[in-house]
Amino acid sequence: MAEAYIVEALRTAGGKRKGALSGVHPADLGAVVLNALVDRSGIDPAAVEDVILGCVTQGGEQSFAFGRNVVLASKLPDSVPAVTIDRQCGSSQQALHFAAQAVMSGTQDLVIAAGVESMTRVPMGSNFNLHAQAGIGEGPWPASIRERYGVDEFSQYHGGQAIADKYGFSREHMDAYALESHRKAAAAIAAGAFEREIVPVDTPDGRFAQDEGVRANGSMEALAGLKTLTEGGTITAGNASQMTDGASAVLVANEEALKRFDLRPLARIHNLTVTAGDPVIMLEEPIAATERALRRAGLGLDEIDLFEVNEAFASIPMAWLKVLGADPGKLNVHGGAIALGHPLGASGTKLMATLVHGLRARGKRYGLQAMCEGGGIANVTIVEAL
Repeated sequence: MAEAYIVEALRTAGGKRKGALSGVHPADLGAVVLNALVDRSGIDPAAVEDVILGCVTQGGEQSFAFGRNVVLASKLPDSVPAVTIDRQCGSSQQALHFAAQAVMSGTQDLVIAAGVESMTRVPMGSNFNLHAQAGIGEGPWPASIRERYGVDEFSQYHGGQAIADKYGFSREHMDAYALESHRKAAAAIAAGAFEREIVPVDTPDGRFAQDEGVRANGSMEALAGLKTLTEGGTITAGNASQMTDGASAVLVANEEALKRFDLRPLARIHNLTVTAGDPVIMLEEPIAATERALRRAGLGLDEIDLFEVNEAFASIPMAWLKVLGADPGKLNVHGGAIALGHPLGASGTKLMATLVHGLRARGKRYGLQAMCEGGGIANVTIVEAL
């Protein structure tokens, strides 16, 4: 079977909800990264055989074959097809897996995996909340599912809090983790660590090219003043990921495409894993998925040089570290979603851009990316920098 290579990996800076990217239509936002992918790789745009695009809230401006609309808004010719997929927060990471599987099978040679989410213009949950407000249907979970699991709904907030309670993480522990995420992100920005991966976006208010949610001067006192998301809980907006607008994309090729287009890859995809477990606690699954990925890859945890574990809530990477015994000095070294934002369907390829460029900048070899997802699913990807 052929290998799959990452030729280029790019993202926009993260815009705060109702912030710098709020004036940009999500299809145009996605087009920015597709255009940059073509420009930086030097490929003929017509050579792209498919665009697989992750998006969670597929409604409003992110509806009606949204992936196709992103292609039509870009410089890619209209001969390039596209599809939109939803694996919740792992949507564009799964897009990368599908793209890799396509080029490994030889059915296609050059595929773009991407993700877009405008949490300003298409608010999270609006694709089912608006139906509920209009009295249409009974919602995503029929009585058969609710009765099976003994819940009225599946909530990521409940999952994040349940994991904090299960592993004994206090409010102070999680706030300290959040503060460190901001500190690392601010240091990365100051050092220019993101310059290679960020694509500037022209907005109605000017050019935007720096992650907007990082609080360089954050403090434990400020975090302590925030209300918890649930009464009696320990999770707050300060130790959870930020609602963010953003887009990201990865160009994936096999050896045939590398030779035909004279491309130099950044990394080789070493392992693709997806697992599923308890949909109620929901966000604990990256632990089991990481264990399976390492077994299948024939690698030990200590052989991985950098980890990107999505910071949906501080409790998620903290539990991952505690159970697996990973080196915290290798985890989210440039900060995570608590500081840099979590643009839902765009986060998968966003984290991959940061991981690949981080490995290469440090002269390191293996990187592992793990994503917790709605429904109790998790994607893990292992890459080898070249």
